[in-house]
Amino acid sequence: MNIDVGGIFSFLLLIADVWAIINVVQSNVSTVMKVVWVVAILVLPLLGFIAWLIFGPRDASARF
Repeated sequence: MNIDVGGIFSFLLLIADVWAIINVVQSNVSTVMKVVWVVAILVLPLLGFIAWLIFGPRDASARF
């Protein structure tokens, strides 16, 4: 049984990127910032997702 780790990682990254984009679109930041974040996540999927996790827009209720 051969498991393709790259395919599993890519699928998980796709799910994470879609989740990040949905959260960006639903956030309360300006439209320009939403576009910047979505483009960053789409152009650089892994780095864009990590940057969004660290610096991305969040609602006040999502902060801990």
